[in-house]
Amino acid sequence: MMEIKENLSPVTVTAPASKSLSHRYLIGAALAAGVSTVRHTLESQDLERTRAILCAAGARMEALPPDAADGPSGWRVTGMNGAPRGGDREPLSCDVHESGTTCRLLTAVLAAGQGLFRIHGAGRMHERPIGELTDALEKLGARVCFEQRPGCPPLLLTAKGLDPAPLHGEVRLGMDVSSQYFSGLLLAAALGPAPLTVDLAGRKAVSWPYVGLTLQCLTDFGITFSARTRKNEESPWQTLPEGDWRKLREARPGCLRVTVQPGAYRAGDYTVEGDWSGASYLLAAGVLGRRPVRVEGLRSDSLQGDRALLDILQRMGARLETEADAVTAYPSALHGVALDMGSCPDLVPTVAVLASFARGSTRISNVAHLRVKESDRISAPAQELAKTGVTVDALSDGLLVNGLAGRGCGRQNAPRLPEGLNLCVHNDHRMAMSLALLGLQEPGLRMETRLDDPSVVCKSFPQFWDIWSRLA
Repeated sequence: MMEIKENLSPVTVTAPASKSLSHRYLIGAALAAGVSTVRHTLESQDLERTRAILCAAGARMEALPPDAADGPSGWRVTGMNGAPRGGDREPLSCDVHESGTTCRLLTAVLAAGQGLFRIHGAGRMHERPIGELTDALEKLGARVCFEQRPGCPPLLLTAKGLDPAPLHGEVRLGMDVSSQYFSGLLLAAALGPAPLTVDLAGRKAVSWPYVGLTLQCLTDFGITFSARTRKNEESPWQTLPEGDWRKLREARPGCLRVTVQPGAYRAGDYTVEGDWSGASYLLAAGVLGRRPVRVEGLRSDSLQGDRALLDILQRMGARLETEADAVTAYPSALHGVALDMGSCPDLVPTVAVLASFARGSTRISNVAHLRVKESDRISAPAQELAKTGVTVDALSDGLLVNGLAGRGCGRQNAPRLPEGLNLCVHNDHRMAMSLALLGLQEPGLRMETRLDDPSVVCKSFPQFWDIWSRLA
């Protein structure tokens, strides 16, 4: 068993750029009139898909000069000065590959344009639902034809702008499966001829903080909107004072509506903040590894939902030090907790691994929609952790992880990788990065050699293994 030296100075690393905001800011810049600079964007396969489709639809993008050894520091974007343009006779090919964010946000944005678009992808993308969003788009004037499975890509989209008039300016849209439906329609709404009110419908609202990031993007790009809330469906609507939408920590169906005014996206100079999702693996490494890890580039006031990792780690007993733009995580003994992770589902694979090293059981709930991500993120962690000796129950809406630490002396009992055992990442970048945590307590173990496809991290964090080599 490794020796943990608590007096070691922290390893300092920088958080990658926010994937969610990189998508949104590049979309905003592409829709603007004039030239924008979008700095510190994430360079990943998902962002390549978003940029390629935006450029095919009328924008131009040029990489900014490299920033030292870190590669491209962002993009100079010449906006399309209006709505996206598709094909006249043949549809414009829009290959989202396996990027759900690209697919859902851009399906709505392209529907606000003109012409024919074919939206298609790879892998599980053709199994991931989008029907609730396309139903709303059709009510606003778009035509959608699914080529294979109903309600899923690939699809043919005939766009002629979004017209709120037939719906008297109001459309209902749920977030039971994905908040990206709601975000995509908000981004598209400003391109219409009249105000559009998007009412939150459905049974529950997952991943609400990501809608907050969309509202932040609209604000930054000069798009006017108002948000109204009410206590219950019998109460009167109350308009939130300007900027108070930032204080919303959750949204309840029937009790939230956002009205977007038509307007032009404003060209300008934008900088993407650090990514709490990507940083989650690095901070977890500080807790499970041999020495502290300090992650720089994280805004303490960020609206990103995965900032919830700080509260989760502290509830599990981790020692953390927070600064205005950095967090340091220290090696810590953990204990099990009950967690509603509906607002931060991308953290579930990481928390499941953390829980494996904890004393007692950890119950993760309100994440049933994880079954339709890049992998089934309920079954996949359960299957892989079971190979290391951890008992994990896959539940209808989450996981029950029985930590190993309580079965012996503190950190002496932990998940183990027997010689010759390799783990499956299920073609999922977040599975690969969370499983990397399993190797931290075995000195010299290179986890990328124990995974069936370590390269899948390129989807969202191409530099992951280079940074990880400094922590292992």
